[in-house]
Amino acid sequence: MSQGFTPLLRNLSPEQPVLIAGPTASGKSALALEIAARQGGVIVNADASQVYDCWRIITARPSPEDEAAAPHLMYGHVAATDPYSTGHWLREVREVLTGDRRPIIVGGTGLYFAALTQGLAQIPQTPAEIRTQADGMDIAALHDGLDARTATGIDPDNRARVQRAWEVLQATGRGLADWQSETPAPVLPLTACYPVSFTVERDWLNARIARRFDLMLEAGALQEVEAVLPDYDPALPAHRAIGVPELMSYLAGEMTREAAREATIIATRQFAKRQRTWARSKMADWHRFSPK
Repeated sequence: MSQGFTPLLRNLSPEQPVLIAGPTASGKSALALEIAARQGGVIVNADASQVYDCWRIITARPSPEDEAAAPHLMYGHVAATDPYSTGHWLREVREVLTGDRRPIIVGGTGLYFAALTQGLAQIPQTPAEIRTQADGMDIAALHDGLDARTATGIDPDNRARVQRAWEVLQATGRGLADWQSETPAPVLPLTACYPVSFTVERDWLNARIARRFDLMLEAGALQEVEAVLPDYDPALPAHRAIGVPELMSYLAGEMTREAAREATIIATRQFAKRQRTWARSKMADWHRFSPK
């Protein structure tokens, strides 16, 4: 057993669902595997990029060896062209929770965990024509088109969330914040599980991010992206996974390999910063864990 995990594992009941959240590259999956090995359970994905079947290396999905060591669910099971939302994820997790294996839910998508533990508003689906219109707009225009209440509470740099909010307003005539105010009871409240939030030091994490991407390149990340090149569509959420646009630009001759590497590392660090900010503001009631 990793000595760093020992104090945390002492507090876990083998019957209690576990949530593990934190920034990318912080070691969340290693903890999930340790819990599964020592106490049993099924590891459940809570990362929005790792649901897609076209990626394994570039999104740091569990390796085949990890998947052989413990049961894993909801990884690589969605086609890139299929719609997949927080609502889709929550419905799948609800089914897992009715099973007979203790779930160990791990990932870096804060919105998934918020929906699970706080509830998710029942918002009508967006018509395809509105989504197509939104895909062709820049993020600033989308944000400018939001109602004041929604705009105040949303990250203006998060393309997926801003676009979703704009689509909801266009489709329903009501702001996303209004819909969210009618949120039903959560599927898994924090009192019914053991929620763990990774707390990491910035420089330590930044070094791990750079090292991990170099390992991804050695493992074949570029070849994985190249295989998707004939079907590449930058409007698809799956094809906006960090590292994909950058390596696509390299394959198109628009930047050097080293420039693509640096751009990916910078984008990943920026994403990790947003994840840490989310954890500080939205996960104050979670158990803090430092992997160092």
